[in-house]
Amino acid sequence: MKDVNNFDELLDVKYGKIGTTERDTFEEGAQYFVISEMLKAARKEANMTQEQLATKIGANSQYISEIEEGRCDIQISALYRIFEFGLGKKINLLFG
Repeated sequence: MKDVNNFDELLDVKYGKIGTTERDTFEEGAQYFVISEMLKAARKEANMTQEQLATKIGANSQYISEIEEGRCDIQISALYRIFEFGLGKKINLLFG
């Protein structure tokens, strides 16, 4: 690792170059982690339990728990419903 100069190079060494299966799997997991942490923070900021949030959006608390733990795929429509209707937060998506 002595030839590694930045985080991107570290990821290349550990998970392969962008576009490889292993790197894509890592990147996907990283995005789920970010979303789950954002959801937990927003829910706590709103002083809501998982059950309260689930009730507000017509879901069950197990679903919210699975999202917060990064254990399920989430559709954009569900993400929108959780943040916009459940937590009163705006969502902006960026595709690059």
